[in-house]
Amino acid sequence: MTRAIISFDTELSAGLHQRGVDARANFESSILGRCREGDFGILFQMDMLERHGLKGVFFVDPMPALVHGPRIVEAIVEPILRRGHEVQLHIHTEWLQFAPFNPAGRQTGRNIADFPLPAQKKLIALARDILMRAGAPRPVAFRAGNFGANDDTLRAVAALGFRYDSSFNGAYRDHGCAITLDPANMGMRFHHGVCEVPVSGLMEGSGRFRPAQLCAMSEEEMRDALDHAAESGAIQFSAFSHSFELLSRDRAVPNWLAVARMEALCRAVADDPQITNGGFATLPLPPPRPGRIEVAAPRPLRTARRVVEQAFGHLAHEVRYVRNVAYVAINSSRWGKIVGGIILAMA
Repeated sequence: MTRAIISFDTELSAGLHQRGVDARANFESSILGRCREGDFGILFQMDMLERHGLKGVFFVDPMPALVHGPRIVEAIVEPILRRGHEVQLHIHTEWLQFAPFNPAGRQTGRNIADFPLPAQKKLIALARDILMRAGAPRPVAFRAGNFGANDDTLRAVAALGFRYDSSFNGAYRDHGCAITLDPANMGMRFHHGVCEVPVSGLMEGSGRFRPAQLCAMSEEEMRDALDHAAESGAIQFSAFSHSFELLSRDRAVPNWLAVARMEALCRAVADDPQITNGGFATLPLPPPRPGRIEVAAPRPLRTARRVVEQAFGHLAHEVRYVRNVAYVAINSSRWGKIVGGIILAMA
C-alpha cells in the first residue's frame, strides 16, 4: 500500500513583514488565507481533508516567533493539533534579518543551506524547541523553507534525532536545493543518516521535473502521478501545498482552480483502495537498500492540457494580477506593448 502524504508549508510571509504588514494582517493572509470572500487557509484546508476522512501534515515555521513572540506560533499549532492533524518542522531563515537577537550571530541567509553545519544545527534545534514550546509534539520530520537544503542540512537533522527529511524537490535542483540525490528516483531512501522523503511528481518535456504541488499540477497530472506511485510499489506519495496557496497570487480572492485541484486530490486519495493516508509519525522506514522508484514519464498532451487549463485559470481568477503584468510589459519595450496589449484584450 502506498501512503499519500498531503502536506502544507505553514508560514507567515517574511516578504509581507518587510513591506510593513503587521503581524495580525500577516497571520490572517498567510495562515488563515483570508480574503474578501472568506478564509481559505489552514482551517479551510482541514475542513476539506476531514470531509474526505483524511489527515494532513502541516510543516510549521516557528521562526517568526523571533520577531513577534511565541504566541503567534501557538495560534498556528493549536487548531492543527486540536483537530487531529500532524505538525512537523519547517524553517525560513529569512526571519533572522528582522530579529532583535540573531542566534546565528551575524550570519543571515535566505535558505538554511546558506549556513555552515554548526549554525544549521543550532538554528534547527532552536526552531524545534520553539515549536515544542508552542504545544507541538517532538517533530520527527523536517522541511527546509524554499526547499533550500543541502547535505549538511541532512547531517544536522540526523544529529538532532529527526527520522525524516522532506526537503528534496527535483524542481528546485539548481534553484536552492543542493541535496545530492537523483531527482529521477522518487523512492524514500537514507542519505547522511536520515530518511529522505522526496516531493513526488512526474516528468514533462525537456527532462523537467513537475512537483506534486496544487499550483503546479493539473488534476489529471496529480492522478497520474498518484497512480504511478502506487503501481511502482512506492511507500509514499508526497504532495504539498502552502497555507496560502488557495488564494490568488495577490491574495485578494480565492484561486478556485487550486481549490478544485485540492478537492480532486482528496477525493482521489479517499476513493483509491490502493492508497492509504497519513503523516510521518507512523510512516514505515524503507529497507536499508530500497528499490528505485522511477518518476512517471512525460506525456506531451497531458502537459499541454495543463498549460491551457492554467492559462484560463489565471485569466479567470487572477485578472488583476494579469493586468498588472500587462501594464509592466507595455512600459518595457516595443514588443512589450504588443504582448501587454494582447493580454489586456484577453483579460
